Amino acid sequence: MSRLAQTAGLTDDQRDILKTVREFVDKEIIPVATQLEHRDEYPQQIVDGLKELGLFGLMIPEEYGGLGESLLTYALCVEEIARGWMSVSGIINTHFIVAYMLKQHGTQEQKDHFLPRMALGEVRGAFSMSEPGLGSDVSAITSKAVKDGDEYVLNGQKMWLTNGGTSTLVAVLVRSDEGHPEGTAPHKSMTTFLVEKEAGFGEVRPGLTIPGKIDKMGYKGVDTTELIMDGLRIPANRVLGGQTGRGFYQMMDGVEVGRVNVAARGCGVAQRAFELGVSYAQQRHTFGKAIAEHQAIQFKLAEMATKVEAAHAMMVNAARKKDSGERNDLEAGMAKYLASEYCKEVVEDAFRIHGGYGFSKEYEIERLYREAPMLLIGEGTAEIQKMIIGRRLLEEYRLQG
Repeated sequence: MSRLAQTAGLTDDQRDILKTVREFVDKEIIPVATQLEHRDEYPQQIVDGLKELGLFGLMIPEEYGGLGESLLTYALCVEEIARGWMSVSGIINTHFIVAYMLKQHGTQEQKDHFLPRMALGEVRGAFSMSEPGLGSDVSAITSKAVKDGDEYVLNGQKMWLTNGGTSTLVAVLVRSDEGHPEGTAPHKSMTTFLVEKEAGFGEVRPGLTIPGKIDKMGYKGVDTTELIMDGLRIPANRVLGGQTGRGFYQMMDGVEVGRVNVAARGCGVAQRAFELGVSYAQQRHTFGKAIAEHQAIQFKLAEMATKVEAAHAMMVNAARKKDSGERNDLEAGMAKYLASEYCKEVVEDAFRIHGGYGFSKEYEIERLYREAPMLLIGEGTAEIQKMIIGRRLLEEYRLQG
């Protein structure tokens, strides 16, 4: 284990899980990640290895065949995986948000039906809030569900589904006006539907089409897609929790977990960037000595390491707050904001330390340089995080009288 980003107070089980994951990352992910990323190839062998380790069931309760671990354990595993290749952490993140939403909000039938197979990785989850024209403005969703007998008919277009092609279960947030009179606040007329589908692209069930992968600057390997619903019929027993109008709250609960995850990803990528920078600085020589001996480079390494430590500490705090059963939107927003910004800065400093070689696809830092920007926008932009943080601070520090 490196000196940086240590976590105090872990149980023996947590330490064993993290040691196993780190060894898997060092042996099975880091050696092949850049090659797979350049080919934009889905890491099937890595995913199969994660299944064997039981990571798809990490936070799913033991009664459903999972490991029943905490959000902290999950976040620390994500940190390790993102250190190897951030795209792989994205594959398990969306799966876990759906599993978490099922665990917290699903009916007993929904939990019994989905969670055991999700724990095994046989059912793979994705979730869908965003649409082509709305970005972070979830209240502006136009996709709609209309009740028709014992079913709902869904129409609309969704955007930015991680695992859109490889998933077999998608939690989709749409507007549902049934039982909600005209003038109801937008967030009170949204419902989450559990949509089962075949893996793959094209028409994956009647009324549901997953077009091909979106070509991205980074975050490759994992499939990011649109989702088009045209007369998609979903039975009423696939409304998450069995009650319409609760979708916004369910999704926001899941996104709090997702923001801790994005913070953990930022921590992992930043750690890898620091490792690459501090290693290269001791190998590269200029003016008769290793560049690590130049004060300018030492200053960079000092700043990078401090940012890695600070981001890790905030991420751990946000995870522990959620695990304690307390509201953690303030802590999750702060952790996500800080970790993603610091990740970008640490990666750029490592890139600068590499000099011209940082621009070469032969060096791993080139991949990290393209991956880090996704964290600035995933699970809500930095500006959205600052809005959340600001509003919560005003709640906490409201003037009396």
